[in-house]
Amino acid sequence: MAKQVLIKPIISEKSELLSGDVNHYSFVVNKKANKIEIRKAVEKMYSVNVDSVNTLIMPKKSKSRNTRSGVVQGSKSAFKKAIVKLSPGEEIDFFGDI
Repeated sequence: MAKQVLIKPIISEKSELLSGDVNHYSFVVNKKANKIEIRKAVEKMYSVNVDSVNTLIMPKKSKSRNTRSGVVQGSKSAFKKAIVKLSPGEEIDFFGDI
């Protein structure tokens, strides 16, 4: 079974600013995926031409919250993020016709 390279797009204020101004899109990707696999997966899924791919591994974050029974400690898992730059004139529409 082939591994799933793209897990989900990142929809945040920062990623939306990047997509509008400089044609960069952010994705959560498989930790074992390399830049070539990410490029091919984005090109196949969205039918666009990719100029470059930058990857970074986001570290895990510890989280705590107060409850009636006391403080609950936990953490958000680490993940790999890919920032994909598309060729000029191309774009990805995540929302479709909403």
